[in-house]
Amino acid sequence: MNQIIACMVTILLPFQLAFGQGAAASAPRPGGQAASRPTTRPADAKGPIAVGNYLRPVRVACVGDSITARTGLQDGTPYPQQLGKMLGGKWQVGNFGVSGATLLNHGDFPYQKQQAFKSVLAWEPDVVIIMLGTNDTQGQNWKFKGEFADDYKDLIKKFAALASKPRIFICTPPPTRKGGNYGIREEGVVEQIPIINRVAAEMNVGLIDMYGALKDHRRLIPDKVHPSTAGSRFMAKAAYQTLTGRDFEDPPPASRPK
Repeated sequence: MNQIIACMVTILLPFQLAFGQGAAASAPRPGGQAASRPTTRPADAKGPIAVGNYLRPVRVACVGDSITARTGLQDGTPYPQQLGKMLGGKWQVGNFGVSGATLLNHGDFPYQKQQAFKSVLAWEPDVVIIMLGTNDTQGQNWKFKGEFADDYKDLIKKFAALASKPRIFICTPPPTRKGGNYGIREEGVVEQIPIINRVAAEMNVGLIDMYGALKDHRRLIPDKVHPSTAGSRFMAKAAYQTLTGRDFEDPPPASRPK
Protein backbone atom coordinates (compact mmCIF):
# COMPACT_ATOMS: atom_id res chain seq x y z
CA MET A 1 0.00 0.00 0.00
CA ASN A 2 2.32 2.68 -1.32
CA GLN A 3 0.07 5.70 -0.90
CA ILE A 4 -0.24 9.05 0.76
CA ILE A 5 -3.19 9.92 2.94
CA ALA A 6 -4.44 13.48 2.48
CA CYS A 7 -6.71 14.81 5.21
CA MET A 8 -5.99 18.54 5.64
CA VAL A 9 -2.35 17.48 5.77
CA THR A 10 -0.33 14.87 3.93
CA ILE A 11 0.33 12.07 6.40
CA LEU A 12 2.72 9.31 5.47
CA LEU A 13 1.78 5.81 6.48
CA PRO A 14 4.10 3.81 8.77
CA PHE A 15 7.44 2.99 7.21
CA GLN A 16 6.71 -0.65 6.63
CA LEU A 17 3.76 0.39 4.44
CA ALA A 18 4.52 3.75 2.86
CA PHE A 19 8.22 3.21 2.43
CA GLY A 20 8.25 -0.48 1.76
CA GLN A 21 8.92 0.16 -1.93
CA GLY A 22 10.93 3.33 -1.40
CA ALA A 23 8.57 5.71 -3.18
CA ALA A 24 7.67 8.51 -0.80
CA ALA A 25 10.99 8.58 1.02
CA SER A 26 12.97 9.46 -2.08
CA ALA A 27 10.59 12.11 -3.38
CA PRO A 28 12.42 15.42 -4.06
CA ARG A 29 11.52 18.47 -2.05
CA PRO A 30 9.38 21.05 -3.84
CA GLY A 31 11.49 23.96 -5.00
CA GLY A 32 14.83 22.26 -4.30
CA GLN A 33 16.96 22.42 -1.17
CA ALA A 34 16.69 26.20 -0.74
CA ALA A 35 12.94 25.90 -0.24
CA SER A 36 13.37 23.22 2.40
CA ARG A 37 14.87 25.53 5.00
CA PRO A 38 13.23 28.19 7.14
CA THR A 39 13.95 31.79 6.23
CA THR A 40 15.22 32.43 9.77
CA ARG A 41 16.54 30.14 12.50
CA PRO A 42 14.78 30.14 15.90
CA ALA A 43 16.57 31.70 18.87
CA ASP A 44 15.23 28.95 21.13
CA ALA A 45 16.07 25.46 19.84
CA LYS A 46 13.57 23.99 22.29
CA GLY A 47 10.71 26.37 21.60
CA PRO A 48 7.71 26.07 19.26
CA ILE A 49 8.17 25.85 15.50
CA ALA A 50 7.60 29.14 13.66
CA VAL A 51 5.67 27.75 10.71
CA GLY A 52 5.59 31.13 9.00
CA ASN A 53 9.36 31.00 8.56
CA TYR A 54 9.10 27.99 6.23
CA LEU A 55 8.51 28.28 2.51
CA ARG A 56 6.40 25.12 2.25
CA PRO A 57 4.79 22.58 4.64
CA VAL A 58 7.05 21.70 7.55
CA ARG A 59 8.25 18.10 7.36
CA VAL A 60 8.00 16.26 10.69
CA ALA A 61 9.62 12.82 10.94
CA CYS A 62 8.35 10.63 13.77
CA VAL A 63 11.11 8.16 14.63
CA GLY A 64 10.37 5.29 16.99
CA ASP A 65 9.36 1.71 17.58
CA SER A 66 6.01 -0.07 17.32
CA ILE A 67 4.34 2.50 19.59
CA THR A 68 5.04 5.05 16.86
CA ALA A 69 4.28 2.67 14.00
CA ARG A 70 0.95 1.41 15.32
CA THR A 71 -1.39 1.27 18.29
CA GLY A 72 -2.32 -1.60 20.57
CA LEU A 73 -5.31 -2.28 18.31
CA GLN A 74 -5.02 -3.55 14.74
CA ASP A 75 -7.48 -0.98 13.45
CA GLY A 76 -6.16 1.83 15.64
CA THR A 77 -4.55 5.11 14.64
CA PRO A 78 -1.04 5.81 16.02
CA TYR A 79 0.02 9.22 17.27
CA PRO A 80 1.84 10.48 14.10
CA GLN A 81 -1.29 10.21 11.97
CA GLN A 82 -3.36 11.92 14.65
CA LEU A 83 -0.72 14.62 15.05
CA GLY A 84 -0.79 15.32 11.32
CA LYS A 85 -4.53 15.93 11.36
CA MET A 86 -4.19 18.21 14.38
CA LEU A 87 -1.44 20.30 12.80
CA GLY A 88 -3.19 20.90 9.50
CA GLY A 89 -2.10 21.73 5.97
CA LYS A 90 1.05 23.69 6.80
CA TRP A 91 2.70 20.52 8.11
CA GLN A 92 3.60 17.13 6.64
CA VAL A 93 4.02 14.30 9.16
CA GLY A 94 5.91 11.12 8.27
CA ASN A 95 5.71 7.93 10.34
CA PHE A 96 9.12 6.21 10.46
CA GLY A 97 8.35 3.83 13.31
CA VAL A 98 9.84 0.31 13.23
CA SER A 99 8.36 -2.44 15.37
CA GLY A 100 10.90 -3.87 17.81
CA ALA A 101 13.49 -1.13 17.29
CA THR A 102 15.92 -0.21 20.05
CA LEU A 103 17.79 3.01 20.71
CA LEU A 104 20.80 1.03 21.90
CA ASN A 105 23.25 0.22 19.11
CA HIS A 106 24.09 -3.00 20.97
CA GLY A 107 20.41 -3.83 21.32
CA ASP A 108 18.83 -6.74 19.46
CA PHE A 109 17.23 -4.52 16.77
CA PRO A 110 19.01 -1.11 16.60
CA TYR A 111 17.06 1.64 14.86
CA GLN A 112 20.19 2.93 13.15
CA LYS A 113 20.60 -0.39 11.34
CA GLN A 114 17.07 -0.38 9.87
CA GLN A 115 16.03 0.81 6.42
CA ALA A 116 13.73 3.33 8.07
CA PHE A 117 16.75 5.21 9.39
CA LYS A 118 18.15 5.58 5.87
CA SER A 119 14.73 6.66 4.63
CA VAL A 120 14.26 9.38 7.22
CA LEU A 121 17.74 10.76 6.50
CA ALA A 122 16.93 10.82 2.78
CA TRP A 123 13.64 12.62 3.47
CA GLU A 124 15.59 15.50 5.07
CA PRO A 125 12.93 16.53 7.60
CA ASP A 126 12.63 19.95 9.19
CA VAL A 127 11.62 18.45 12.53
CA VAL A 128 12.53 15.08 14.04
CA ILE A 129 10.62 13.56 16.96
CA ILE A 130 12.46 10.60 18.49
CA MET A 131 10.65 8.19 20.80
CA LEU A 132 12.79 5.14 21.49
CA GLY A 133 13.64 3.22 24.64
CA THR A 134 10.69 0.93 25.33
CA ASN A 135 12.27 -2.16 23.75
CA ASP A 136 15.59 -1.28 25.35
CA THR A 137 14.10 -2.19 28.75
CA GLN A 138 14.08 -5.89 27.81
CA GLY A 139 16.74 -7.79 29.70
CA GLN A 140 18.90 -8.70 26.70
CA ASN A 141 19.07 -5.00 25.79
CA TRP A 142 19.08 -3.15 29.12
CA LYS A 143 22.28 -4.89 30.15
CA PHE A 144 23.88 -2.24 27.91
CA LYS A 145 22.10 0.62 29.71
CA GLY A 146 25.44 2.30 30.39
CA GLU A 147 25.56 3.09 26.65
CA PHE A 148 22.05 4.52 26.45
CA ALA A 149 22.96 8.21 26.84
CA ASP A 150 25.88 8.07 24.40
CA ASP A 151 23.85 6.18 21.80
CA TYR A 152 21.07 8.74 22.11
CA LYS A 153 23.56 11.56 21.57
CA ASP A 154 24.97 9.71 18.57
CA LEU A 155 21.53 9.45 16.97
CA ILE A 156 20.80 13.12 17.64
CA LYS A 157 24.11 14.16 16.05
CA LYS A 158 23.33 12.22 12.89
CA PHE A 159 20.01 14.00 12.45
CA ALA A 160 21.57 17.35 13.35
CA ALA A 161 24.15 16.88 10.57
CA LEU A 162 21.47 16.83 7.84
CA ALA A 163 21.49 19.67 5.31
CA SER A 164 17.92 20.52 6.34
CA LYS A 165 19.21 21.36 9.87
CA PRO A 166 16.14 19.88 11.57
CA ARG A 167 14.78 20.87 14.94
CA ILE A 168 15.04 17.79 17.14
CA PHE A 169 12.72 16.72 19.98
CA ILE A 170 13.25 13.59 22.05
CA CYS A 171 10.54 11.90 24.08
CA THR A 172 10.27 10.03 27.32
CA PRO A 173 8.69 6.65 26.46
CA PRO A 174 5.05 6.21 27.47
CA PRO A 175 4.33 4.19 30.60
CA THR A 176 3.34 0.56 30.63
CA ARG A 177 0.29 -0.91 32.38
CA LYS A 178 0.62 -3.42 35.20
CA GLY A 179 4.40 -3.51 34.94
CA GLY A 180 4.67 -4.18 31.21
CA ASN A 181 4.57 -7.08 28.76
CA TYR A 182 6.69 -8.85 26.12
CA GLY A 183 9.71 -8.52 28.41
CA ILE A 184 9.30 -4.72 28.46
CA ARG A 185 9.53 -3.46 32.04
CA GLU A 186 8.03 -0.36 33.64
CA GLU A 187 11.00 0.00 35.98
CA GLY A 188 13.30 0.27 32.97
CA VAL A 189 11.11 2.97 31.42
CA VAL A 190 11.18 4.94 34.67
CA GLU A 191 14.95 4.52 34.86
CA GLN A 192 15.31 6.06 31.40
CA ILE A 193 13.43 9.26 32.19
CA PRO A 194 16.25 11.15 33.99
CA ILE A 195 18.74 9.94 31.37
CA ILE A 196 16.58 11.30 28.54
CA ASN A 197 16.04 14.57 30.41
CA ARG A 198 19.78 14.94 30.82
CA VAL A 199 20.50 14.14 27.17
CA ALA A 200 17.95 16.76 26.06
CA ALA A 201 19.62 19.39 28.22
CA GLU A 202 23.16 18.50 27.18
CA MET A 203 22.33 18.34 23.47
CA ASN A 204 20.09 21.45 23.56
CA VAL A 205 17.14 19.68 21.95
CA GLY A 206 13.45 19.79 22.79
CA LEU A 207 11.73 17.35 25.12
CA ILE A 208 8.24 15.85 24.86
CA ASP A 209 6.94 14.13 27.98
CA MET A 210 5.02 11.15 26.58
CA TYR A 211 5.28 9.38 29.93
CA GLY A 212 3.50 12.24 31.65
CA ALA A 213 0.89 12.41 28.89
CA LEU A 214 -0.27 8.84 29.61
CA LYS A 215 0.66 8.10 33.21
CA ASP A 216 -2.89 8.81 34.42
CA HIS A 217 -4.50 7.02 31.47
CA ARG A 218 -2.97 3.55 31.62
CA ARG A 219 -6.35 1.95 31.02
CA LEU A 220 -5.82 3.09 27.40
CA ILE A 221 -2.88 0.68 27.03
CA PRO A 222 -4.79 -2.52 26.20
CA ASP A 223 -1.83 -4.89 25.84
CA LYS A 224 0.12 -3.17 28.65
CA VAL A 225 2.62 -1.61 26.19
CA HIS A 226 0.92 -0.12 23.10
CA PRO A 227 -1.59 2.71 23.64
CA SER A 228 -4.95 2.48 21.93
CA THR A 229 -6.15 5.14 19.49
CA ALA A 230 -7.50 7.13 22.45
CA GLY A 231 -4.22 6.73 24.32
CA SER A 232 -2.22 7.73 21.26
CA ARG A 233 -4.34 10.87 21.07
CA PHE A 234 -2.92 12.03 24.40
CA MET A 235 0.55 11.52 22.91
CA ALA A 236 -0.37 13.46 19.77
CA LYS A 237 -1.66 16.32 21.91
CA ALA A 238 1.59 16.39 23.89
CA ALA A 239 3.58 16.62 20.65
CA TYR A 240 1.20 19.26 19.27
CA GLN A 241 1.62 21.42 22.36
CA THR A 242 5.41 21.25 22.16
CA LEU A 243 5.58 21.95 18.43
CA THR A 244 3.08 24.82 18.41
CA GLY A 245 3.16 26.20 21.96
CA ARG A 246 -0.62 25.78 22.12
CA ASP A 247 -2.96 23.18 23.56
CA PHE A 248 -5.02 21.29 21.02
CA GLU A 249 -8.74 21.82 21.46
CA ASP A 250 -10.91 18.91 20.46
CA PRO A 251 -13.88 19.96 18.31
CA PRO A 252 -17.19 19.94 20.15
CA PRO A 253 -19.25 16.78 19.69
CA ALA A 254 -21.85 16.96 16.97
CA SER A 255 -25.27 17.70 18.36
CA ARG A 256 -27.93 15.06 17.92
CA PRO A 257 -30.87 15.91 15.70
CA LYS A 258 -33.98 16.67 17.69
